[in-house]
Amino acid sequence: MKRLVFPSALWLCFIIFLFVGQNAHAQNLPDFTKLVEDAAPGVVNISTSRTIQRSSGPSIQGFGGQDIPEIFRHFFGDSFPTPPPSRGPNRSEERQSLGSGFVISADGYVLTNAHVVQDADEILVRLNDRRELTAELVGSDTQTDVALLKVDANNLPVLDLGDSDELKVGEWVAAIGSPFGFDHSVSAGIVSAINRTLPRDVYVPFIQTDVAINPGNSGGPLFNLEGEVVGINSQILTRSGGFMGLSFAIPINVAMDVADQLREDGHVDRGWLGVMIQPVSRDLAESFGMEEVIGALIADLDPDGPAAQGGLQAGDVIIAVNGEEVDRSSTLPRLIGRVAPGSDVDLTLMRDGEEVTETLELGSWPDSEAGHSDSSSSNNQVRLGVAVVEVDEATRERLNIGGGVEVRQVDPDSVASQAGLRVGDILVSIDHRSVASADELLRIVEELPDDRAIPLRLYRDGRSLFVALRLE
Repeated sequence: MKRLVFPSALWLCFIIFLFVGQNAHAQNLPDFTKLVEDAAPGVVNISTSRTIQRSSGPSIQGFGGQDIPEIFRHFFGDSFPTPPPSRGPNRSEERQSLGSGFVISADGYVLTNAHVVQDADEILVRLNDRRELTAELVGSDTQTDVALLKVDANNLPVLDLGDSDELKVGEWVAAIGSPFGFDHSVSAGIVSAINRTLPRDVYVPFIQTDVAINPGNSGGPLFNLEGEVVGINSQILTRSGGFMGLSFAIPINVAMDVADQLREDGHVDRGWLGVMIQPVSRDLAESFGMEEVIGALIADLDPDGPAAQGGLQAGDVIIAVNGEEVDRSSTLPRLIGRVAPGSDVDLTLMRDGEEVTETLELGSWPDSEAGHSDSSSSNNQVRLGVAVVEVDEATRERLNIGGGVEVRQVDPDSVASQAGLRVGDILVSIDHRSVASADELLRIVEELPDDRAIPLRLYRDGRSLFVALRLE
């Protein structure tokens, strides 16, 4: 059997081909060294502390805050009594959290996530030059998870802001932050999707990336290749607690609109339409005489809301807001929420198979601090964490109830959310006391005791059930 022998010249050509191919491939990859060098000084580490009171009664956190050893759990279950501390019936416990942020103005304004600084007693901002400054919380907005801080400093390095509306899927991006407390760590990837909707986040069209984000990265900047901030790293999709390939950032255009309102007013006020919507399926689109499966179908209206007052009807399908298409139902809250209350808005509708346009004046979303003067759309129930409206007469007759309030929004970090309350639930009693109006609910909640399970009766999908909630 003969062996094939390649001439040495062929081997040389083959080696050159491999070298040139690999070098060309490497030249196509982005180089982030200049970006990191320029941007790192404007990225900060944020640490917070919070002191909470813990009862010394029965608890599963018995051994100095540690879980009960399995041998004791076998005999005592999950209720092992802890000995009272010598200082009294309660003990203080300090909680700390870490996150990231970035400087948006030379006079000390810093942007981060709301969940990074939530309930903090003290906020420390550590700059790239190792200075540690105490920060003041100017304001935060849980709906978009954006918080604005202020430190007493001048001539700080400011990051350049980009236009998140110009981002494209497949574009290279990089993140700088403090994962697990490691300052100024850099990770990179591509934009894998835009305008992503996540549960409970109706106001944010998230940027989805495959950039490695871990605990501590929250609040840090997401950069494009020009070194401009295009997003705030906010969430990851995980089953393990660590990065699993998907991360989500708040578009910088959304964040800066929130930051401007927080700086000027201390809170965010959003437009409110006063409708309950549902997705448009293919069959529904056909039944409404629509050629495309787009829009948000109005299933119900607040009788005192702007939509009802402006002539909108159940069965209308909103397909555009001020000329911008509503491609799906989840898009409508974003478009309405970014319009200032009191502004006129042009709504393009499909009604009885015809396209019509209605112009109406938006109200103010009930959970905003500016709130509603109308008691039928209550301000946010602070202790409970819900926004409610009174139940209309038709619903009362259908459920055979004398009163009740309907949940229009649930704060994801509230006791109501922990108890399992949902948008659309109708609350009829709390602590065995009937709830006839939003004002009455507020009075009852204010009188309820702390740290005790309270029964709450509600209707969900036409069925009555009880849930227990514990106020803090």
